[in-house]
Amino acid sequence: MRVPPAAILDVDGTLVDTNYQHVLAWFRAFRQNGLVLPLWRLHRHVGMGGDQYVPAVAGDEFEAEHGDEVRSAHDALYLAMIDEVELLPEAQQLLRELRRRGQTIVLASSAKQQELDHYLDLLGARELVDDWTSSADVESTKPAPDLVAVAREKAGGGPAVLVGDTPWDLRAAERAGVPAIGVLTGGFAREELDGAAAVFEGLPELLERIGETPLGA
Repeated sequence: MRVPPAAILDVDGTLVDTNYQHVLAWFRAFRQNGLVLPLWRLHRHVGMGGDQYVPAVAGDEFEAEHGDEVRSAHDALYLAMIDEVELLPEAQQLLRELRRRGQTIVLASSAKQQELDHYLDLLGARELVDDWTSSADVESTKPAPDLVAVAREKAGGGPAVLVGDTPWDLRAAERAGVPAIGVLTGGFAREELDGAAAVFEGLPELLERIGETPLGA
C-alpha cells in the first residue's frame, strides 16, 4: 500500500491567526529601540524567525547593536496579545482529516515554548499530531531550510508536503527539497506564493480539494 506523504504544517498564520499581532509587536519593539518602521514593511517579512527578521527589516548594523533587545521586546509584547489569537477556520478539521487519512502530522513552528504550548492547547493538537518543532530545535529559522528539515526528520524522513502562508515558508520548503501548498491566510498575495504546488484562499478550500494536492495525490 502507498504510504501518504507526511504533512508538515506551519502554525503562525496557517493554523492560528497571528500575523498581524506579530506585526504590531514588532512595530512597538522597534519603536522602543528608537526605530520607527512602516507596518506594511514589517508585514512583508512576517514568517521569518526573529534571528532573520531584525536584520532583514532594519539592517545588519541595527541587528548588531539592538537585535537581542528588539527580539526580547517583541516576545513580551506579543505574549501580552496572545489571548487575542484565534484559530483560523477549519484548522482543527484539517488536523482531524489528515489523521483520518493516516498521515503523519508535524507542526513546524519556530515559536518559543510558551507560545507553542498556547497554540497546541488552542488547537487541541497534542492528541491529533505526531510531533512539533520549536525555536529550540534550530539555530537558523525560515527562510533557512533547517526547520523544515527537522520537521521532516521528526515525521520519519520520507516524503512530506509543507502547508504554509508566507513566501518564507515556501522558500524554506524549496531549500529543504519539500513540495509546498500555500494558503492566503497570512496576508500575502497569491502571486507572492510562487513555487507552491497549489495555493488556496484558506483551509476550508484546501480541505475541499485536498485530493488535488500533493497531500492527497
